[in-house]
Amino acid sequence: MRLLASVGVGSALGGIARLLLSTMIQQRASTAFPLGTLIVNVSGSLALGFLMRYTLAIPEISMETRAMLTTGFCGGYTTFSTFSYETAALIEDGDYRRAGLYVFLSVAASLVAVLVGFAGAREFLAWRSRG
Repeated sequence: MRLLASVGVGSALGGIARLLLSTMIQQRASTAFPLGTLIVNVSGSLALGFLMRYTLAIPEISMETRAMLTTGFCGGYTTFSTFSYETAALIEDGDYRRAGLYVFLSVAASLVAVLVGFAGAREFLAWRSRG
C-alpha cells in the first residue's frame, strides 16, 4: 500500500510540474511549435535516466522512494521518459535492431493511434449531432 501511495504522490507532483512548466514555456515562446512539450519530454528523459541509475546504485534509497521519483514523478511528468530510458537500455545492451524497431513502432503506432482517435471523435461527434 505504501508503494501505491508513493507512486500516487509522485504522479500528482509530476503532472502538476508538467502543466506548469509546459504552459509557462509555451506562453513565453509565442509559437505554434510545441516547445513546452518538447522541453518536458527531454527534461523528463534526463531526469529518469539520472534517477534510475542513481537510485538503483544507492541501497539506502527505498523501493517506495525510487518508485515515487521514477514511475510516479517522471511518469506523471512525461511517459516519454520511460520510452527513452527503455530505448537507451536496449542500445546500451548492444541490441540496436530491437531499439530501432521499438523507436519506429512506438512513433508510427502512436501517430496512427492518434489519427484513428481523431477520426473516431469526428464520427462520434457527427453521430451525436444527428441524434
